[in-house]
Amino acid sequence: MAMTNHTENVIHLSSRHCSDKGLIAAVSCSEGVGTAKTPVPEARFVAGLGIENDGHAGTGRQVSLLQVEHVEAFNAVHGLRAGPGDFAENILTRDVDLSRLKPGDSLRIGDTAVLEVLQIGKEILPHHYSFHGFRLLPTLGVFCRVTESGLVAAGASISNLPKAER
Repeated sequence: MAMTNHTENVIHLSSRHCSDKGLIAAVSCSEGVGTAKTPVPEARFVAGLGIENDGHAGTGRQVSLLQVEHVEAFNAVHGLRAGPGDFAENILTRDVDLSRLKPGDSLRIGDTAVLEVLQIGKEILPHHYSFHGFRLLPTLGVFCRVTESGLVAAGASISNLPKAER
């Protein structure tokens, strides 16, 4: 089977997913790159490094985010059971519209961690990980760097920081 992203098959989200605030549905990490990530109860986000003990720590794309609503829609369309980390994302968000973000925007996660958006989507390369031949991060993923450290767990809040608070 050819590796494609098949995002044309993802169900469009309703307007209720257009908020600047939401929750962290899951936090996931992996030791290496190019693999699925494993959900963890919490992770330490370190300014200038990324997520402690994650394979992308210290790289140009320290933290990746994806909306859980996109994963749920993907599962509904394709009859699969993708879960947290299956698309190699670090953070699954709920009820926050990541499509509104632009490079330079900032997100507060929990009480202390802050991320700066660096990139929306990414190039597709043959060695990139896919879930059953599907990739969501190249078109729906948000890639960030950690600018303020903090401990992040599922259930924490996430919000788009107004420029005055950055």
